[in-house]
Amino acid sequence: MNTTGLEDVEAARDELAAALAKAGITLPSLGLDPLSYGGELAAPLVELGRCNAPTARSLAAALRQGQP
Repeated sequence: MNTTGLEDVEAARDELAAALAKAGITLPSLGLDPLSYGGELAAPLVELGRCNAPTARSLAAALRQGQP
């Protein structure tokens, strides 16, 4: 397993969680996709998971605010 890739994706997950928290958004299933970092050719991925409709709308609104 490529631990550098895993450490990088963990840091990316943490950065995303912090940015979402600053916008008042929590994705309860935010984490790492365990199937993506198992094996020799690991390519770790951030799993965004599921959220309810109000959270999806909050996320959409936060993204729209960041658009030029």
